[in-house]
Amino acid sequence: MMYHVLAIGIGLLLDRLIGDPPEWPHPVRWIGSLINKLKSRLNVPQHAFRNGFVLLFIVLAIITTATVAIVASAYSLHPVIGISVEALLIASGLSQKSLKQAAEDVYTPLVQGDLALARNKLSWIVGRDTDTLGESEITRGVVETVSENTSDGITAPMFWALLFGAPGLWIYKAVNTCDSMIGYKNEEFRDFGFASAKFDDVLNYVPSRVTGLLIVLFTRNEGGMPLKQRLSIWLRDARKHPSPNSGWLEAATAVQLGIELGGVNSYGGVRSIRAKMGEPLVELEAKHITSAVNQMNIAAISFFTLIAIGGILLEIA
Repeated sequence: MMYHVLAIGIGLLLDRLIGDPPEWPHPVRWIGSLINKLKSRLNVPQHAFRNGFVLLFIVLAIITTATVAIVASAYSLHPVIGISVEALLIASGLSQKSLKQAAEDVYTPLVQGDLALARNKLSWIVGRDTDTLGESEITRGVVETVSENTSDGITAPMFWALLFGAPGLWIYKAVNTCDSMIGYKNEEFRDFGFASAKFDDVLNYVPSRVTGLLIVLFTRNEGGMPLKQRLSIWLRDARKHPSPNSGWLEAATAVQLGIELGGVNSYGGVRSIRAKMGEPLVELEAKHITSAVNQMNIAAISFFTLIAIGGILLEIA
């Protein structure tokens, strides 16, 4: 357990400093290629529901076998080698620096008044239509993305790494990648993506709620509301989101910043109304992107501190 904690700490630091250089090979791309190959063969209407489970099983079997073999081989040589290899695998599965960079790519043109470029950069990280969005809606898109992915890209991977080491993190990342590629409720993937979407919901259940609570407790309160009121609004609004997990992050961010998230989004010209979360004490502005990134950093450190304490207590026990 303590080896896992050390590897997570080193991995978190490496991700913060180096991130994912685009010229380096990345396991998520390999997983995505595998999913695409399997999808083209398995997503047939008459067996879509069953084959969705088959795809998920094949992907997880390959990822589990590969990561366990790599980590076990490294530890068999020496614990220091094992921790180092595990830390590298963990670092490549975290998204703290890349998420910060994606937010800054929108923030910079937005504060410079270049709405066209800000909309374009936003379209890289959200699925909604961005062509006509103003400053407040561009900001909302970034803040919601950073908030939601604080769990998906940082704390949930750390949680599963604590329990099962780097293989646990990459099992989670494989499921998350399956969900992001086929976990849609449209005609093509409604049945085929069911298994991936539901398993992703299960794996994110605990990390999303813990991360949301840490945001409310430890990040800067910019709205001025007392803690009891913020907790009440967080609990009230978290379940409004169509995702069983994302609302716990977005509602926490909203109450801490004193803003309102949710509202009307457009996807391919089709309007989608999302429940509103938080209280609109101030209007959304570009500065809230910086605040959301700061929240993400504090949540990451707080979550690591929590799991480190938990790992030490489990080791003592």
